[in-house]
Amino acid sequence: MNPFEEFRALHHASHHAGPGASPEAPLVLPNAWDHASAAALAAAGFRAIGTTSLGVAAAAGKADATGGTRAETVRLARGLARLSALISVDIEGGFSTHPDEVASLAVELADAGVVGVNIEDGRPDGSLTGVDRQCELIRAVKDAVPELFVNARTDTYWLPGHTEQTTHRAEAYQHAGADGLFVPGLQDAQAISALTGNLRVPLNILFSPAGPSVTELAALGVRRVSCGSLLFRAALQAVVQTAGAVATGAALPTGIPSYTEAQSLSTRFG
Repeated sequence: MNPFEEFRALHHASHHAGPGASPEAPLVLPNAWDHASAAALAAAGFRAIGTTSLGVAAAAGKADATGGTRAETVRLARGLARLSALISVDIEGGFSTHPDEVASLAVELADAGVVGVNIEDGRPDGSLTGVDRQCELIRAVKDAVPELFVNARTDTYWLPGHTEQTTHRAEAYQHAGADGLFVPGLQDAQAISALTGNLRVPLNILFSPAGPSVTELAALGVRRVSCGSLLFRAALQAVVQTAGAVATGAALPTGIPSYTEAQSLSTRFG
């Protein structure tokens, strides 16, 4: 089984999805923003790792979801693909509205060793890309790299006034060749169950502390659970809390890696 096939298989029988996962559990995909965070996740036993566009953009001092981090995304992807993990990359809207340019990006990432991409239909102005145009982008990627797992993200639940388009867009994206559907912001159990019942591809849900648990999502038919920017935001909180503890003399959080342990992540590839 090659890496593309293995990543696809994890969406259907995810016994290698993460530490302690059962064969029935969905693929839990943690999202990294740099080499160290990805290497730490790989060392912890996560077989597949995604990237978070917010983390990549914020680390570069840029805004998320505006199409301005193509270079940073490709550079990070090239490094992460050398890890002993399956890497899926968040390419926002494709960093272009031209299908041939998005297809070229997909080829570049696949050649580097990336096995999957997320491509979204939300626009920076709060609107959604037209269905036909989004389908063109999906088809262009699949025509260029058929083995690449294309996780089609629709922002119908993140952008106000678009939830009624979810089923239509899901059907259109599947027909265009998408390998999975990602609906961030969808937390209602009944709506999730209805969607999984109509999909021919795995449904990806963004984990939320206020939403269903991974176990509950599995029972609803969800096959992939992403962390999104959660880990990046949690890391920022830990930085501030640790600095505050130093300043006030409070107890430091437990489990902080040693210098040697952290340094080892910089040279972790195999």
